Amino acid sequence: MVNIPDYFAGKNVLITGATGFMGKVLLEKLLRSCPEVKTVYVMVRSKAGQCPKARIDDMVSCPLFERLKDEQPDFAVKIVAVSSDLTLPELDLSKEDQSVLAENVHIVFHCAATIRFNEPLKDAMQLNVLATQKMLALAHRMKQLEIFLHVSTAYANCDRELIEEVVYPPPVDYRRLIDTLDWMDDELVSTLTPKLIGERPNTYTYTKALAEYMVQQEAGDLNVAIVRPSIVGASWKEPFPGWIDNFNGPSGIFIAAGKGILRTMRASNDAVADLVPVDVVINATLAAAWFSGSQRPKNIMVYNCTTGGINPFRWGEVEYCINMTFKTNPLEQAFRRPNVNLRSNPFTYQYWTTVGHTLPALLYDGYLRLTGRKPRMMKTITRLHKAMMVLEYFTSHTWVWNNDNVGMLLTQMSPEDKKMFNFDVRQLHWAEYMENYCMGTKKYVLNEELSGLPAARKHLNKLRNIRYTFNTVLVVFIWRVFIARSQMARNIWYFVVSLCFKFLSYFRASSTMR
Repeated sequence: MVNIPDYFAGKNVLITGATGFMGKVLLEKLLRSCPEVKTVYVMVRSKAGQCPKARIDDMVSCPLFERLKDEQPDFAVKIVAVSSDLTLPELDLSKEDQSVLAENVHIVFHCAATIRFNEPLKDAMQLNVLATQKMLALAHRMKQLEIFLHVSTAYANCDRELIEEVVYPPPVDYRRLIDTLDWMDDELVSTLTPKLIGERPNTYTYTKALAEYMVQQEAGDLNVAIVRPSIVGASWKEPFPGWIDNFNGPSGIFIAAGKGILRTMRASNDAVADLVPVDVVINATLAAAWFSGSQRPKNIMVYNCTTGGINPFRWGEVEYCINMTFKTNPLEQAFRRPNVNLRSNPFTYQYWTTVGHTLPALLYDGYLRLTGRKPRMMKTITRLHKAMMVLEYFTSHTWVWNNDNVGMLLTQMSPEDKKMFNFDVRQLHWAEYMENYCMGTKKYVLNEELSGLPAARKHLNKLRNIRYTFNTVLVVFIWRVFIARSQMARNIWYFVVSLCFKFLSYFRASSTMR
């Protein structure tokens, strides 16, 4: 078998979703690690008055591509922007572009999808199922196509406890559902959605399951592989540790915790946080395309790109790492000191949400109104709660994954490829990764310079002093109003204080004797 860079040498690659988080990393890694790749076509729609080429030019000027720029200054000439809209008939491709792609493309990476969990079912079907169907139709016309790689999600079948590397049949026939949704109005679809998705938590996981099955049914003689990542997070190593560019998924939650806005979260301390670094997913994706493209296996290869069964990391450990990192390296202008806590009980969670989120937000907004400024904290808290509700299902459950195909893929790779396209998560040190992840949100999402850390630490110390002062005033107030006026309360208070002194005296005597 040729190694991975040699397999991609001289090949023309087509990528959908190249402007998304994973798509960017895929494009950068492909061009940097497979320098002999011939052309990379990226399907992009016009947006906000920018043409596809302008959007790609803007994208490759971001920090993610700096290493590639240093190593290959002329890399951008290999990128060809193709104007397309996946929601429109024939993908809104011109006849000329259809012909160019049909004649030249060897490898397709279909990464485009809506990742909004609460997307209306019609829109989710349009972007995750129908767009994939159109991409398959285009792939059938490609004369030199070697592999069609579809990026799905490990949670497509999250209604199961054990998820193996196979395509599961969905609860409904996707063809009949497409026909039915075509004539239904939005209100009726919204009413029927909970019954349709069943035990799955949202339209995203439901439509990704339908898309997988549709790929299997309509692949025909196409050579197809499916990669299923779990919760995709910041980069582990490449092109540098901690790269992240959005608030999606856990990143927004981490930032809210670092700012001191998020104080409590519904999650199980013991549930496995199936985070997987984006560069791990991309390396596995390129390796999967290489293996299926060069070996042409008889069946569709499915890869569960997860960490929970190989190198488990629990939400309780995530909480600890976030608090420690942001106390040591705080975010600028934090609202409170970072101190997020996980609650699995719905009643205690609701109590601490009210005490730790809603009441402080109302008080702060009241302060802003008094000082003539526009209130904003309650709006932020509302958005935060919506984001946490979306993630709650995934922070409270643990799945068992089969990763045999991922393990097999590693054994097929040469030692050089294993280093260059490393996706062996057994080597992942979670505490170090989480620190880099949190610092990545600070540097690349919030654009905060490390030179501002001394001022941020000073601000955090100020918040700590304010908290201690407030707690002292509160204790004095409770004493004056409640305890000092009641003989029984005073007796209880004196009993507790004397008990504490006895314990202190005992430990002091024990340490003296030693």
